[in-house]
Amino acid sequence: MEKVAQDIIIKPIITEHSMDCLAQGKYTFKVAKSANKIEIAKAVEQLFKGVKVAKVNTVSVRGRKKRMGRNEGYTSDWKKAVVTLKEGSKTIEFFDGMI
Repeated sequence: MEKVAQDIIIKPIITEHSMDCLAQGKYTFKVAKSANKIEIAKAVEQLFKGVKVAKVNTVSVRGRKKRMGRNEGYTSDWKKAVVTLKEGSKTIEFFDGMI
């Protein structure tokens, strides 16, 4: 079964650090845990037309311990991808208003 781009890229990550990286052409996304770097690069180029991906760095983020009264558990593990765009590439419009 082939993965669809919308299933690979789950949502953008908007933090102070990720906003600082926009100037260098680095965009941060929460991605599917099963996705590899090649699939992530293709999905970004599919979802955002005119964008050329130079490289993808991924991090598997471990879930945090959370408590609700005396019950405790863990949030689910997830995967983060930092996508670097090529020099002459178009920017991702979703992030343009945030700089």
